[in-house]
Amino acid sequence: MMRIKSIIFSILFIFLFLFFILLNVEVIRGNRFKGLSDKNCIRLLPQEGSRGKILDRAGDIIVDSSLSYDLMILPQEEAELNEALANVAQILGTNLNSLKDKFKREITVPFVPVAVAENIDIKKAFALEELKTDFSSIIIQPRFRRNYPHQRLAAHVLGHLSEIDRWRLEKLADYGYKTKDIVGFGGIEEKYDYYLRQDQGGLSVEVDHQGRFARLLGFKPARSGKNIQLTLDIKIQEIIEEALKDKTGSVVIMNPYSGEIIALASSPSFDPSVFVRKDRDAVIDIINNPDSPFLNRAIGASFPAGSVFKLVVATAALDTGKINLSTSFYCSGSIRIGGQEFSCWNTHHQQNLMQAITHSCNVFFYRTGLLVGPKLIHDYAVKFGLAKSTLIDLPYEVSGYVPTPLIERIYKFKRWFDGDTVNFSIGQGDLLVTPLQIARMMAVFANKGFLVRPYIVKAVEGQDLSRYQKKITRIPVKTSTIEYIRQDLENVVSDPSGTASVLSSLPFSVAGKTGTAQVSRGQPHAWFTGFFPFKNPKFVICVFLEHGGPGYAACVVTRQIIENMIREGLI
Repeated sequence: MMRIKSIIFSILFIFLFLFFILLNVEVIRGNRFKGLSDKNCIRLLPQEGSRGKILDRAGDIIVDSSLSYDLMILPQEEAELNEALANVAQILGTNLNSLKDKFKREITVPFVPVAVAENIDIKKAFALEELKTDFSSIIIQPRFRRNYPHQRLAAHVLGHLSEIDRWRLEKLADYGYKTKDIVGFGGIEEKYDYYLRQDQGGLSVEVDHQGRFARLLGFKPARSGKNIQLTLDIKIQEIIEEALKDKTGSVVIMNPYSGEIIALASSPSFDPSVFVRKDRDAVIDIINNPDSPFLNRAIGASFPAGSVFKLVVATAALDTGKINLSTSFYCSGSIRIGGQEFSCWNTHHQQNLMQAITHSCNVFFYRTGLLVGPKLIHDYAVKFGLAKSTLIDLPYEVSGYVPTPLIERIYKFKRWFDGDTVNFSIGQGDLLVTPLQIARMMAVFANKGFLVRPYIVKAVEGQDLSRYQKKITRIPVKTSTIEYIRQDLENVVSDPSGTASVLSSLPFSVAGKTGTAQVSRGQPHAWFTGFFPFKNPKFVICVFLEHGGPGYAACVVTRQIIENMIREGLI
């Protein structure tokens, strides 16, 4: 009897124990286990949208995106990982150790998938998809990749894409950016990244205990980025980049009335597709290149202006009455100031303002600069937009530098002498400008007195932005002063003795100014800036050749560009 009671008691105890376990599982901790179960049977399948296209002014594609496939693997136990990678290596026809090395190199946190192969063709993607029945950690991720149909064309305008860095992540986290996001670096890709970037969508699906699809729970469509249309003319862009081939420098072509950038190039350039391919060796070569291919020389670096700056000095002198149209100075080839000899590049004899601009006579501008003074030269340089950024809608523009005696004394602890003034008067000394600033300065003479703000984005997703981009102001200079110097600029080309007479053979009149900027080492920088056709200007151009020699070299490049534009029917 006691034995039967013991058995019954034991059975009751077991049932009570099981009851409390079930109560704990189903009631007390039921919600927690249900959540774990849901997570185990629900899979989120992300789907990416396409990054916005970048188009030229005619709507032709400069950059778009194409669909490709990446192989992602979730971190897991080493044995299972090695087996999965071995199967993957066999399908991809690649080295197993290299896959392992890449996995170890790319892993960040235990729950984030690691990309071990990118841009897989569709046949291999299907073959890898079949492995998922045995290895649930394998993920085939469709991805849109940047496509560059014109290869490296306009690379400095466009920028490139790469994985977000820590600095940008901290800065942009509040705007929805996260680790591993692909973002723009430089150019339009960076400046307008918020508009170009896509929103991720995806599927929420339920799977059974074997990981097989059971039913669709939800769907969020991916949103593609917005298309951006530029003011660039891709045909003219091709022409200027061909003219800069194997040279160091930049070319800017701009509409003198609106500030639209028609073409902008910097050389040497780089291929933005190497970042899409994740070609580490090619990226390292670009970074280590001493010629700085990443540097946008049109806006991101400043240089001594040389004789193109004489236009500012001429305007200041004529506008303030320090000289008049009959004022002349004798050029014997040099001038002595404060015990130091300042030379001219030639012996020009007696020169008035028109002749001095035509022949780029240093001695005339030495004497004129002393009459005007450095403070007034500085003030007129600022009127022409120097010493400050142009506010073009591209990142990393520098402002250049226009010195004054006060600034030099306060910030550089330097005294200012007459020798500094004469150097300043011909665009030497501490003066620094960008090619875009010089193009903007020349536009004032092309449009007869207006300072424009350069811009390069015409529309976002079809919405015309040009009315918001245009900023045009009349500079406080007499119209007669602008008109006179404007005519002198035409004489620089049309006069056989003019420094840009090599351009006189073109089928229409060109106006402009050459510059030869001396530097401490190597050949001087070569400048030419002008506008054409003279009577009804459509284009302002600035050609800058770093260590390119005399200004004549920049004129030769200018002629090549204009001739090709004529040949292509672009003028």
